[in-house]
Amino acid sequence: MPWQLAQKSAEDYEKVYNHILQKVKKPVILHWLGDMFDPALAGYWGHDDLDLAMDVCLRIIRENRDKVDGIKISLLDDEKEIKMRRMLPQGVRMYTGDDFNYANLIEGDEYGHSDALLGIFDAIAPAASAALHELDKGNLEKYHSILGKTVPLSRHIFQKPTYSYKTGIVFMAYLNGHQTHFRMIGGAESARSIIHLSELFVLADQAGLLVNPDLAVERMKPVMELAGIY
Repeated sequence: MPWQLAQKSAEDYEKVYNHILQKVKKPVILHWLGDMFDPALAGYWGHDDLDLAMDVCLRIIRENRDKVDGIKISLLDDEKEIKMRRMLPQGVRMYTGDDFNYANLIEGDEYGHSDALLGIFDAIAPAASAALHELDKGNLEKYHSILGKTVPLSRHIFQKPTYSYKTGIVFMAYLNGHQTHFRMIGGAESARSIIHLSELFVLADQAGLLVNPDLAVERMKPVMELAGIY
C-alpha cells in the first residue's frame, strides 16, 4: 500500500488510511518511512514539505485516535520527530526510527520521550539492553556512556545511500557468528565498499559490540582477501 499511495494527494491518503483504520480490531502502529530509505516514498502523505506532510498525518491520527497506538518516524530528523511528538493526541506514542539521534530521543525531555523501535537495535542489542536498564533506573550518565558509543556505528551503517543499511546489519551478524556467511539476496552484500566495511569493523570494536573479537577477526580476513587486501 505505501508504494501505491506514493505521489497521491493528501486527500487520497486520508481516505485510504481512514477507511483502513476504522476496520482494524486493535490499535495499530503507523510508520512514516522517509525517502532516504526508499526513494519511491518521496512525497508521502501527499506533500514533499515535511511540515505539511506532518499536518496530514496528525489529522489522520486525531480522526482515528482509538485505532492508533502510536507512530514510528523514520526521517533521520530529530527536530521533526520532537515537533510531532509534542503534537500527538494524549496516549498516542512516538516510536523513534531515527538511527542517528536515538540516544537523546529515547531519553526525552520534560514534554515526553520516544519509545525505541529501531533497525540498529538488531546490531547493537547487548549495548541497547544494558543502556535501557540504566535509563529505567534513572542513571542517565551510565545510559549515555553505553548507548553513546553505538551512535557512530549506527550513523556509519545508515549513511547515504541509507537504503543500503541492511548490508551493515547483515555484516554485523556475520562478524558475531549469527550466520556462517556474508551473502545477501541479489548480491546486496556488494552495496557497501570494503572501506565502509572496514570502518564498520573498527567502530563495532570501539563500541564493544564484537561478541567474540577473535572470531570477528577470523571472519574479517576472508572479506579482506576477497577484496585483494592481505
